[in-house]
Amino acid sequence: MMGHVVLLGDSVFDNGLYVPNGPAVGEQLRSILPKDWRVSMLARDGASTSGVAAQLNGVPADATHLVISVGGNDALGYAYVVDDDQLSATEAFVRLSEIQREFEADYRAMLKGVLALGKSVAVCTVYDSVPGLRPEQRTALSAWNDVILRQAFAAKLPVIDLRLVCSDARDYSGVSPIEPSEIGGGKIVGAIRHLLLSDDPRVGTSRVYAS
Repeated sequence: MMGHVVLLGDSVFDNGLYVPNGPAVGEQLRSILPKDWRVSMLARDGASTSGVAAQLNGVPADATHLVISVGGNDALGYAYVVDDDQLSATEAFVRLSEIQREFEADYRAMLKGVLALGKSVAVCTVYDSVPGLRPEQRTALSAWNDVILRQAFAAKLPVIDLRLVCSDARDYSGVSPIEPSEIGGGKIVGAIRHLLLSDDPRVGTSRVYAS
């Protein structure tokens, strides 16, 4: 079956600046999909969840699959909550729960807009094995990933769990450790290919892809 996959979201997909000596995610995906498949890159470095709405304007009419990786930049914007030594543990958790509700509203609205296009949709979690990421920061990221998983499961969407896909330090760029390297990008496109070409006949069910 031929198809046309569109990548939406942030620099997890739009990582060209961070792999100066190797192919970016879009190039890698084109190289491993069957020749009759097309790949369109609409993801943009620095995009947040609310920014996906603008990307939807560029989705080609013949697109068959939309894959979204977003949420990491939303989390970066609230890193100060974990780093603020003036907050007690209770205060930090209260603030984190407020931020999580805000992100949930944004993510739900984003998915509503994406699903309205009537294409096959898959989402990615936010990876958490970034070199230098402290244990408390990794724990805080679970609040964002909880939202992504709950919303995906509620909408019966497949999920690529990047926490399991990019679990090694080599999966991250030496230019910027929060971006995927050529190795990490290869693992990501492998998971996307598996999802796109899966012979699982079930429709409307959530499945988690980890490789």
